[in-house]
Amino acid sequence: MESNPYQAPQTTVADMSSHDATELATRGSRMGAAFIDGLILIAIWLPIMFSTGYFAKAAANALSLGTLALYYVGGFIVFVLVQGWPLAQTAQTWGKKLVGIRIAHLDGSQPTLATLLLKRYLPVQVVGSIPVLGMFASLVDVLFIFRDDRRCVHDLIAGTQVTKG
Repeated sequence: MESNPYQAPQTTVADMSSHDATELATRGSRMGAAFIDGLILIAIWLPIMFSTGYFAKAAANALSLGTLALYYVGGFIVFVLVQGWPLAQTAQTWGKKLVGIRIAHLDGSQPTLATLLLKRYLPVQVVGSIPVLGMFASLVDVLFIFRDDRRCVHDLIAGTQVTKG
């Protein structure tokens, strides 16, 4: 019997909408986690900036491009030192742990620390450090959370999403 080339496909597609491993984190929980992570990093990085004279140099308009770059690199190093262990273990920052969300690949699997740092966090930090353009790019990155899939630009770059759990 010959098949009809114009017939609709007869394949059954499984419904994945109720799959717990990929239940998306709420926008509010992501914001809460980011706020907690920000407070942690400010509590550590701000005293370092004061003790190294960053604010005095900034007030005197004496910050060179090299000095600014050094502080951006230092900030990323502090981020890795503070958040590296929980990210490597469970794909969660301390803030994400507290609010019960985690970073996952689209299939629900856990990304490696290298994927998280080099694809998810580093590109956004590098672009965010560019004067004027960086602030605009950071805003656009965050506003992408209002898409239906709740994935920011850094999620799209890394192939990740933030889920409950």
